[in-house]
Amino acid sequence: MFGQFLLVGVGGAAGAMLRFLVSVLIGSHLFPWATLIINIAGALAIGALWAACSGSDWFDSWGRLILVTGLLGGFTTYSAFSLETVNLLHEGRFSAAGVYVFGTLIGCLAACWFGYRWLN
Repeated sequence: MFGQFLLVGVGGAAGAMLRFLVSVLIGSHLFPWATLIINIAGALAIGALWAACSGSDWFDSWGRLILVTGLLGGFTTYSAFSLETVNLLHEGRFSAAGVYVFGTLIGCLAACWFGYRWLN
């Protein structure tokens, strides 16, 4: 179990540093371009990784932990949201996907607003 935590931690640290680097290079002066690009890039990366590597021994044993949960989780959690939504759609669970998308977007925006208002 400790080895799994270490893989996720190493990947997460790399993902967080990569996110910071992209944010510094792109900036977000008048519009949050860096965050938008990071979220789209993370969604593209998780979809490509899943399609190319899912079912591979290395991916199932350690690659998913370091690359998906760690690296992309540290880079953007939007990639996980995107993959989970695509998987629901792929399974034909359209109502569940709609509830998930709506619940995530509206729920997170509302929670952020309430958290902000609570402390401000």
